[in-house]
Order: sequence, then C-alpha cells, then structure tokens
Amino acid sequence: MVNLREIKGRINSTKSTKQITKAMQMVSSSKLRRAEQNAKAYVPYMEKIQDVVGAIASGTKDSGHPMLTVRPVKKTAYLVIGSDRGLAGAYNSSILRQVQRTINERHKSKDEYVVLAVGRVVRDYFVKRDHNVISNVVGLPDQPTFADIKEIARNAVGMFIDGTYDELYMYYNHFVSAIANEVTEKKLLPLTDIASASGNASYEFEPSGEAILEVLLPQYAESLIYGALLDGKASEHASRMTAMRNATDNASDLISELSLQYNRARQAAITQEITEIVGGAAALE
Repeated sequence: MVNLREIKGRINSTKSTKQITKAMQMVSSSKLRRAEQNAKAYVPYMEKIQDVVGAIASGTKDSGHPMLTVRPVKKTAYLVIGSDRGLAGAYNSSILRQVQRTINERHKSKDEYVVLAVGRVVRDYFVKRDHNVISNVVGLPDQPTFADIKEIARNAVGMFIDGTYDELYMYYNHFVSAIANEVTEKKLLPLTDIASASGNASYEFEPSGEAILEVLLPQYAESLIYGALLDGKASEHASRMTAMRNATDNASDLISELSLQYNRARQAAITQEITEIVGGAAALE
C-alpha cells in the first residue's frame, strides 16, 4: 500500500503542475496576440522613418554627424535584449549563446567590449561571468511603450556620441511565427545602412538637412531599439507559450504512465489479498 500511496501522490502532484502550466500557456497565448499586433503595427512607422532619414542622409553629403561617422574601433558595445523571467524554452539561452560566441571570436580581452543588458536573465548571465555591464534595464512590462525604453535608447546613443564605444551591435530574437523565432544581430551604430526605401523620393529640407538630421537621427536609432524590443517581446511570449504547452503535454503523458502503474500495482495488491484469503480458507478446512 505504501507504493500505491507514493504513486497516487505523484499523480496528484503532476496534475497540479499540469494545471499551472496550462494556465501559463493560456496567459502567454493572450499576451502573444497583443504583442504580435504591436510589433506588426510598428513596422509602417519603421519603414517610413528609414525612408525619410535615408533620403535626407543621401541628400546631405558630409554632414559630419557623429552617428554617421565611422571611426577606428577601440571598443565595441553589445545591446542584448532578453527577458526578466525564465520558463521560455531556449528564448534566452539562444541569444546568450550567440552573443558569447561572437565575443569569443571578435575579442581577446574584456577591455575591448561592453554590454548593455535588457532583462534580468541577460544581466545576471554577464555579471556572473564578470563581463563589463555598463547599463541594464529590468522590469519592463509585457507590452512596453516607447517611454519605457526611451532612457536606455537615449543612453546608448549618447554613450556612442561621447566616445564610450565606437560601434554598437544589437541582439534580439526576431519573431517569425508562434512556433519559431531566430536570433538577429543588427549593427545599430554608426548608422551606415539607412538607404531610402523609395529611392527616388524627393524632399525639401527646412531649415536644412543637417539640422533635421541632428534631431531625427537619435530618434531613428531609438526607434530601431524599440522595434527590436517589440519583436523580442512577441518572441518571448511565443516561446513561453510553446514551452508551457510542451510541459502540459509532458505532464499528461506522465499522468497516463503513472495511472497505468497505479492500476497495475492496485490489481497486484488485490490479487495478493484474494490469494491470502483463499489460502487462509483452505488452511481452515
């Protein structure tokens, strides 16, 4: 009977876990729909601002703006976007593995790079390994607004202009579908790839192209970071939904297996009791 009690306890425990993972799956599914809508709704703005900035930059030669200036690279910065919580499958580990591999390939010393971390998991990973984390943001909401990330975006651009580092790469998970995402690397600064999407678009600049670039370029870089964060949040919710669905399915399989074991053990116990009763009755004859 002790064995039966243990199996029954495991079944009840697994059922409780299944209820939790099922609830988390449903919550993540709801968050995913909204996050996907936010990411897709932001795409037209991204395309338009790239079009305008590209047209102005191509029509304003030798503007001398520091965000457009390529300088000798003495220090590289990596802006890594992850999550505050786990239970999201390989969402965080895939990004961290890619960034770590890139750092190992490009740098021989920790003095050659710095890390800007978004998400508690990312921050803890690099701090634990004694990397130079110069900025970190945790506690972002599941559906972030531009105001939530404006400070880190402004700091990232400001540190590049001030010469804290000479180039900035951004890493995040690009949302492909509810069951797929891919780690994406994007060179954020200096801005060397901002060609106008329309190509032949004609703009009149007032007061001047240089004055507009002075205001628009920081906003463009900030918008790239915000777009990547929206993309990453959609990937996070999708990864967590998939992970919780897999956990729920595994719990169901385990419950079935334990139930089978329980029924077999119970049947064996009943058979043994019947055998003992029959044996006792035979002994009394």
